[in-house]
Amino acid sequence: MNATRHTAPAPVALVTGASRGLGLALAHALAAEGWKLVITARGRSELAVAEAGLATVTEVVALPGSIVDDDHRARLARAADELGGASLLVNNAGTLNGAPRPGGEPLPRLADHPLPDLLETFEVNALAPIALTQLVLPQLRAHSGAVLNISSDASVIAYPGWGGYGASKAALDLATAVLALEEPGLSVWAVDPGAMRTRMLQEAGPGEDISGEPLPEQVAPALLGLLRSRTPSGRYRAEDLAGAAPAAVSAVDRGGR
Repeated sequence: MNATRHTAPAPVALVTGASRGLGLALAHALAAEGWKLVITARGRSELAVAEAGLATVTEVVALPGSIVDDDHRARLARAADELGGASLLVNNAGTLNGAPRPGGEPLPRLADHPLPDLLETFEVNALAPIALTQLVLPQLRAHSGAVLNISSDASVIAYPGWGGYGASKAALDLATAVLALEEPGLSVWAVDPGAMRTRMLQEAGPGEDISGEPLPEQVAPALLGLLRSRTPSGRYRAEDLAGAAPAAVSAVDRGGR
């Protein structure tokens, strides 16, 4: 008589900002390891392309929209629950300045930062990740899951023009640390991925040569190492997770995704 084999259901990850950059790289890395995915981003067409590529590997639900929107966050949480319940939440979506900037325009100084843009920066980078985490926490608790919040070195190092973005990421860092204390049954991490060859980093420094920076696909494995080893909750740098020697901060090393 052949014994019936019971295989564990595939875990579910919810990844925001997953249409490009680090979010997309993480989604592909998770899919390759057998995770089912709920992905979201504001760009509908880019997200559709991401969904098509991921669907060849795993089950994926793509929901375009802004994580600042209450109803959209509720749809994301519901989609993850319908797939089996999230074991991982990746809060990767972010904004550099809260509003698009004309090409070549520098990041605003705090003295000149328009308050509506500053408010949106905090909403996208800090408040929305906290709100989405609140919605997904019951699922994460049920699976002894994990929260991965994407931070930046701008949250701990002062750069002219980066006050709004850096302050919003500092708020996310502190929220991550508090959540880790309040939810000891979960793994809760904030990770500074370092400079990467992404659109966001290029927009931060128009005209700067970022060709020497690593691609997000080269950084993602170090972050997934947190999952494999169940590294204790805390704040980490991707270069340290990868075992690389710390590099000097360059003109464009601002945790861009």
